[in-house]
Amino acid sequence: MDAIAGNRLRPNACPACHRTGYTLIELMTVLAILAIVLALAVPALAELIQRQKISAATADLLAAIRLTRAEALRRGQRVDLVPADGVEWASGWMIFIDDNGNRRADAGETILHVHDAVAAGLAIKSAMTDRAAPYIAYAANGRTRTNANSQTPQFGHLSLSLGAQQRRIIINFLGRARSCNPLVESACG
Repeated sequence: MDAIAGNRLRPNACPACHRTGYTLIELMTVLAILAIVLALAVPALAELIQRQKISAATADLLAAIRLTRAEALRRGQRVDLVPADGVEWASGWMIFIDDNGNRRADAGETILHVHDAVAAGLAIKSAMTDRAAPYIAYAANGRTRTNANSQTPQFGHLSLSLGAQQRRIIINFLGRARSCNPLVESACG
């Protein structure tokens, strides 16, 4: 009988030769480590996702404000940006030429851009000069105007929030818009 055949008959002669798996203790240790890593990573991942959602919505709304201003300058007439449902910015928004001044896109009025609703849970609140209804209107000279008076500027801010994340879009007296993070920047008030 040769040495190799003898080892097959005696299983304990070469323990490394017959080991084919992991012990229950080894598997439990790996699972415990994975559970700890996931428990630490999931909240950070959720915060990252919220930060990305609010950043994207802020960038989209800021781009819409700038497009509204650019179209008013280009066309030489008033162009409006309003919530899609007329009430809530989070429902989405549209840019259009409001021929009759009612802040709604009626039949025959030119719609320039429409944006869908933002991510679920994201809230957008406006604090503008004209608080009667949410809108931003630019006149032919590139400055904001209220519906009450064609000489009164529409300025203020839009505040976006999702969980612990916040952003603000500030529109100044001249109609220029910028975004900031009120949790980080003291001049974002």
